[in-house]
Formats: sequence, structure tokens, C-alpha cells
Amino acid sequence: MAEKIIRDPVHDVIAFRLEKPVDALLYQLLNAAEFQRLRRIRQLGMASFAYPGADHSRYSHSLGVMETARKILDQLKTAFKIDPEQEKVALVGALLHDLGHGPFSHVFERVSSIRHELLTARVIMDPASQVHQILIQHDKLMPEKVLAMLSGGGVGAAGGASLGASFFSDILSSQLDADRLDYLLRDNYMTGSRYGDFDLTWLLHAFTIDPATNRLAVSAKGVSAVEAYLQARYHMYRNVYFHKVVRSAEGMVKLALQRAKRLAVQERLEDLPRDSAVSKALLGQRLSTEEFQNLDDISVWHCFKVWTKGPDATLASLCKGLLFRGLYKTVDLTNRCDAATARSVFSMAVDAVRSAGGDPDYDLFFDEPADTPYEAYEPERADRSSEIVVVESAGNVAHFATISPLTQALNSRLMFRRIHCKAEWVLMIRGLLERQVG
Repeated sequence: MAEKIIRDPVHDVIAFRLEKPVDALLYQLLNAAEFQRLRRIRQLGMASFAYPGADHSRYSHSLGVMETARKILDQLKTAFKIDPEQEKVALVGALLHDLGHGPFSHVFERVSSIRHELLTARVIMDPASQVHQILIQHDKLMPEKVLAMLSGGGVGAAGGASLGASFFSDILSSQLDADRLDYLLRDNYMTGSRYGDFDLTWLLHAFTIDPATNRLAVSAKGVSAVEAYLQARYHMYRNVYFHKVVRSAEGMVKLALQRAKRLAVQERLEDLPRDSAVSKALLGQRLSTEEFQNLDDISVWHCFKVWTKGPDATLASLCKGLLFRGLYKTVDLTNRCDAATARSVFSMAVDAVRSAGGDPDYDLFFDEPADTPYEAYEPERADRSSEIVVVESAGNVAHFATISPLTQALNSRLMFRRIHCKAEWVLMIRGLLERQVG
């Protein structure tokens, strides 16, 4: 029996039994150049500044999402008949869902205005990509089927795309999808934070299908596991994803890329050819598949190293700070004042920095990250992806919020308000805050 094994810190053994067509297809895809590129994209961007172990890649996460989706489907097979074609498409979609991510996770995306979902679709549909070639060798309609699944649809009985959402689309995108289940456990493990752990084995065992809607659900015995998962999500956002050091580093990357983009538009960005992948991405120009393969964390870090010796002092200072952990300091306003007062303090800080001879466009920035750990189901909304359905022992269906007392707290918005600034301005800004709020 031909078998390929990958050892994984979260799922232990990820096996590909190559005599099975679906496993052979998945193994081919993970060896495609576009997928191997994900080895060079960090999953958590700049989180290693706060958690040195957080150097894991989107490659390992994407493998984990595929394995989590496979485990969910294996559980559902114990009680339901699963269409093998839709199962195959869902597993391919799970593996390829992050294919279009740019350097530094979402930071580069915000500067270049290129959404990773669109790039994922472009790579899958590009005849020049190895991913596309592998897919059409298996099935000429496979690229279209995968995109339909990733966009919330599925595969119809005749093999074509069908827009009806189902438990397959929920596995790929919902409040209990394979993506979230993997990244919480993986990020928790790699950061060593111990905030994001939950019982994946029991949660997987509780997955079922709501027969009335054909959507993913959990049995009543899984309620505690869902609660633990939602609490893990809350703690990971509070302590890892929204960590002040992580947000400071991400903000500095954004400022550096914005400065580089401004210089590139003005044709003043030295040591970066205009036909390079980084330059074209900054300017929002279309990249070929080969160029996109070269757009990764390494190529941008190389630019940062070059720019530290460039003529633009602002860009050089930001890049040196990122290379040698000279990060901006934080003035936390979260529990000190309301939103209007926070904005007022930041406005005064901008004026004060300008008056003192600084550059408020690059010396400081306001940050207000927010997330809702559990989004309560709203019947009037057409999108039902936020719904977590519980199938009770008698077969009755209930919304998670009606069963768990934790949902009221978890439905509250987690949010921080902070000013990040160069070290030379931190005391002045803290003084402004004290005078404003006492």
C-alpha cells in the first residue's frame, strides 16, 4: 500500500493513501509550486515578536485545515451518506483555501488592496499554474467546482457547480469551520500561550447534520466542547492576535509598505526594480503566476534589509525597527476613555508630534482591533453562516444561544484602543492622555 505520512504537531499523523484517487490528488496539490510557496508565508505575520515560537507557516495550517475537514467528514459518514464527489471537492477546497495569501498575512493585503480570496481564485483558474494543471488532469471541471465550494456553494448531481449552501460549505466557512478549528489549536501550540486549547476530539465526535436544512450542526453532547472552543477563540484574540507588541509590529509593517508604495509611485524607490513581484504588488499591478510564486515574506524582508541603507530616512527607520525589534511603544486608551475621547487624544497627539518636528504620518498610528468571539444568530439575516445549530437528543433543533449561558458574554465585542508611537513621543502622549481624562 503506497502511503505518504506527514507528522504534524496538532493532528499527529496526516496520511495520504495514494491508491485512493482523492488522496493522490491532494498529495499532488500539496507538492505544486503555488502550494509550496505557502511555506514562505508565516501564519501569524509578526506574532513572533511577542511569541518567539510563532514561526509556523500557512503551509502547515492549510494541511491542518484539510485534515480537520477530513475528520469532520469521517465523523458525518458514521450516520449520513456523504456524496463522494462533494467530499473530494470540499477537501481540495480546504487544502487550497489560503493559496492567495500575501506576505505578512493580512498586512500586505491592506496596503496593496489585493484580496487573498481573489488571488486564490486566480491561481486556481490560471492555466499556467501547477495547481490548475493538476486539477484539470483529474477533472476538467474541478477548478470551477472548487471555487463554487469556496464561495459557499457546492457540486450538483450532474457534476456542475450548484449554489446551494450545505454542510460542505459550512465545513469550509462558518463559526465552526475547519479553518478556525485548526488555526486556534495550531497558533495556541506554536505560541505556547495555552489560551487557545479545546477538546477537538470530542467536538469532532459531536458533529452532525441538521436534516431540515442540510447544514452542519452539533449534538447536545458537544455543547461544552463548543463553549470551550469559543472561549479559546476569545482568549487567543485577546492575548495573541491583539497583543500590543504584535499590533505594533504589524502597524509598522503597514507604514513601511505604505511609504515604499508612495516612493514607488513617485519613482523614488531605489534598489527595487519596477518589474519585481514586490514592486508590482505594491502598485496593485497584476502578477503572473511565476511572479506570484516569488511574492513571499522572504522577498519583502529582503527589501526591508535593502531599504535600511536607502536614502529615505523614514523608510530606513521603519525597516531598521522591524529588523532589530525597535518597535513603537504603546499608549493604551482601552479602559481610560470612550471612543470619541480616544480619537480626540490621538488628534492632539498628531498635532503635538507635528509641532515638535516629527512626522505624524509615520511616527504614530491609532489602532482599534475588534472581534466578536460568537456572533449570535439573527433570523432576519440572509447569511446563516453565523448560526451554530444544536440537535438535541429528541431530534429537536435549537440555536446555540438558547442553550449556552456563555453566549451573552461571548457575543460582546472584544476591542482595544491604542496609540502606537516612536519611543521619543510616548511620554508626551501619555501626558496628553492624563490631562484629558485625569
